[in-house]
Amino acid sequence: MYNSHLPTDGSNAPKGTSIGVGVFDQRTERHGNERIRFLLKSFGLRTSLIRLKVIDALLTAAESERSLGVRGVHSHLLDLDIPLSFLSVREVLRRLCSEGVIVLNPDKSYSLDPRAAAALHIG
Repeated sequence: MYNSHLPTDGSNAPKGTSIGVGVFDQRTERHGNERIRFLLKSFGLRTSLIRLKVIDALLTAAESERSLGVRGVHSHLLDLDIPLSFLSVREVLRRLCSEGVIVLNPDKSYSLDPRAAAALHIG
């Protein structure tokens, strides 16, 4: 039965209440994903869950001034309960490199290409 006092967005929370807290706020995560979606689109790539998660892992590592290789990205995703195979992660990293979104550093770690960082407005 329709109730005009309930939100129509599928949420059970009344308007004006917080859905999440801190870094796990769903609205913040969507905003971050929108940045990554824009980045992929600007490089002519489709958005996929694995690309979003891999780029997010690299961004998180960069914010912590760490670098991640294939194993590091894979471990990070497993820690987040995202069950992707090592080979899938490696192939996504390879494809993002070939498209110029990320670069393979001499120490075998990955980072955003300067053009991609500029598209995300980070230094």
